[in-house]
Amino acid sequence: MELKEYFENHTGFGVLSTSNGSGNVNSAVYARPHVMEDESLAFIMRERLTHKNIQSNPHATYLFREDGPGYKGKRLYLTKLREEKDSDLITSLARRSYPSDDGKNEPRFLVYFKLDKERPLIGGE
Repeated sequence: MELKEYFENHTGFGVLSTSNGSGNVNSAVYARPHVMEDESLAFIMRERLTHKNIQSNPHATYLFREDGPGYKGKRLYLTKLREEKDSDLITSLARRSYPSDDGKNEPRFLVYFKLDKERPLIGGE
C-alpha cells in the first residue's frame, strides 16, 4: 500500500522527532503527513522548536501508531527538502482550525521531506 493511500485510510497518533545541530532532541505530536504529488511528505508547522530544529538539522523521524488494538503503524525516516510560508496551499491542506485566537496569528510553514526509509512500528525491516 502506498503512503498516500495508507494515510488516507488509517487514523491514529503521530509523533515527529527532530534534533538541533547539537543533537538536542525534541518530539512533538503531529497529524498524519500530507503525501504530495511528487511523493514528498509535508507537515504544517508553527514557528516552534520542531521548525527551529530542522533549520540546523534536516533529519527527522515520524512515528505513527494506528488506532485499534495492538501495535500497528509505521516509522518514517525523513530529510527536509524545502519549505514555504503562509501560502494558500497551507490553508487548503489544514485539517483543523483554531476556535480561539490560540495560534491564529503565528506564521505557518509547509515543510516538505523526502522519505529515506520506512519501517513497521514494531520490529525490523
